[in-house]
Amino acid sequence: MPVEPLQSSLVHAAAPPRVARGPGAPADVWQSLTEHAARIAATEPLLTALVRHWILGKADFPAALGAMLADKAACEMTPRDTVADLVAEAVLADPEIATAAEADLAAILERDPAVKGPAHPFLFFKGFQALQMHRIAHHLWNEGRHDAALFFQSRGSEVFAVDIHPAAPVGRGVMLDHGTGLVVGETASIGNNVSILQKVTLGGTGKESGDRHPKVRDGVLLSAGAIVLGNIEIGRNAKVGAGSVVLEDVPPCATVAGVPARIVGWCKEGAPALSMNHGLPEGHG
Repeated sequence: MPVEPLQSSLVHAAAPPRVARGPGAPADVWQSLTEHAARIAATEPLLTALVRHWILGKADFPAALGAMLADKAACEMTPRDTVADLVAEAVLADPEIATAAEADLAAILERDPAVKGPAHPFLFFKGFQALQMHRIAHHLWNEGRHDAALFFQSRGSEVFAVDIHPAAPVGRGVMLDHGTGLVVGETASIGNNVSILQKVTLGGTGKESGDRHPKVRDGVLLSAGAIVLGNIEIGRNAKVGAGSVVLEDVPPCATVAGVPARIVGWCKEGAPALSMNHGLPEGHG
C-alpha cells in the first residue's frame, strides 16, 4: 500500500509525528543548550561574544535559532536585520520549525559520538544549520513566497554546500552528518528519524516534469555518496550503502548496495538511521 507524502507543515495535523529519542538526548533541549553554551563562554574567550549573541542573550530556542539563521543567511545586498525579521516571522507563524529543529539537535546528540554537547552542532555543524535554513525556505515556499524561498536555498548552497529545494518536506529528528554535497530535488521528501551523510543525491532521472524525485521514509540511513534517482521509495528503516546508485524502490528494512543497487540484507536492529551502522552483511561483494 503506497505511503502518503509527508505533510509540509504539521502545525495543523491531528497529532505530531513521534520522534525516537535515545539516552543521549536531553529531556530539555533548550536548557541543555544554554548550559553547554555558558561553559563555552566561560572557558573560551574567542567564542564568548558569539555564544552570547546566538544563545545566552536569547529568551528561548526559537529566538536563538532565528539569530543564528539570520547571521548565516544575510549578505551584502540582504541586510541582517531584514533577514532576521523574515526568519522571526516564519518561526512565529510555524512553530513546527523550532520543534523540528530541537528534534534535529537531539538526533545529533544521540547518533554522533564526536559531539560533546548541543552547543557544538548549533554553533558549528553546517549540516544542522543548513537543514534549519531549509526549514525557513520550505515555510516561505508553502506561503507562496517562492522568490524569498529560493534566496534561502541559494544561501544554503553557497554557505553550507547543501542544496535542498524549498518545496521538499523534511521530517523531524533528521541528521545531516557533515552535509557537504547533499542535493535534494523539488519533489523529494524525507521522513522522521532519517540520517544522511555527505554527497548524497536525491535526484531525478532526466528532464521529466511532475513528481520525479525519491521519497525517503522514516528511519532510513543514506550512507556517504549514495545516489537515489527517480520517483521511487526508500522504505521505512532501509539502509543504502555508501556509493550506491538506487534506481528502483527499496522495501522497508532492506539493505541495498552496489551500482545499480541490489538487496544484500535486511535490518536486524530497528532503524539503521538511529544505530548509524554503515556495515554490510558478511560475504557481501
